[in-house]
Amino acid sequence: MSDLDGFIAGLPKAELHLHIEGSLQPEMMFALARRNRIAIPFDSVEQLRAAYTFSRLQDFLDIYYQGADVLRTEEDFHDLALAYFDRAAADTVVHAEIFFDPQTHTARGIPFGVVAEGLLAGMREAEARHGLTSKLILCFLRHLSEDDALATLREAEPWLEQITGVGLDSSELGHPPSKFRRVFTAAGERGLKRVAHAGEEGPPAYVIEALDLLHIDRLDHGNRSLEDEALTRRLAETGMTLTVCPLSNLKLCVVRDLGTHPIARMLQLGLRATVNSDDPAYFGGYINDNYRAVAPLLTRADLAALARNSFEGSFLDQNQIALRVASIEAYISE
Repeated sequence: MSDLDGFIAGLPKAELHLHIEGSLQPEMMFALARRNRIAIPFDSVEQLRAAYTFSRLQDFLDIYYQGADVLRTEEDFHDLALAYFDRAAADTVVHAEIFFDPQTHTARGIPFGVVAEGLLAGMREAEARHGLTSKLILCFLRHLSEDDALATLREAEPWLEQITGVGLDSSELGHPPSKFRRVFTAAGERGLKRVAHAGEEGPPAYVIEALDLLHIDRLDHGNRSLEDEALTRRLAETGMTLTVCPLSNLKLCVVRDLGTHPIARMLQLGLRATVNSDDPAYFGGYINDNYRAVAPLLTRADLAALARNSFEGSFLDQNQIALRVASIEAYISE
């Protein structure tokens, strides 16, 4: 283990960009398929892993939605969440803000409450087991209509006190943030934080729409913002957090190779960048794997800055943020 690997392994950090359905490992997919008596079109874990070869976002999404079909009960969602939190705790994640896609499940006839209650139970157990705190962010699927998103927000009403924010994910191209202006306004009126995927495959104009029309509190991905100098300055000056996902970027061909990943440039330009794992079961690594993937581009101070940014960009309150940042300083001083 190199010095940087060891430093990363013990570095306290938050994860701000994690799709819980994307943490469904092939072994768990097969186990849940057996438990729920569901046929899946793969004969083995190895065959399923071999299918995880993507050349674009849509290729990934097709298998992602197929895999989610094995999730049927509160127990399934609890087990999915807890498996992720166990793995995150091993990577010294002490706080996580996880996305879930209720429309993926309600469209299959799974009640919203089954999904929410299962995930919330897993979150509570993770805090009891690991001291790992977490928050839940409801994502709208952008390839569906805004009316469908509004219906989902209404369906979520009984659980809104336990949901921190809303997000926007799925197929980006052809589905600009402006398509969801009304539902994000409604979410803001309910006191929910707002985040959105933008600037992954979509152009910088999508990031500008997310800022100006959706009034986001945090930007998911945002890589292509660097193509627009004025936008980059704006993001830096406003302290907007970017939740960057290096191994996802590589797997989905957002970057040619990790040696050209923009994470170091983001930090040099004063952007509040963070490192996250996105859909770790599909993209080949959890959060420390993502840190290690870009470590050759960074200094130890950069790695600490990324961890510090992850807390400062979280939706924890200011006292909790200060405590978490202090834990990084204590770790560094040791």
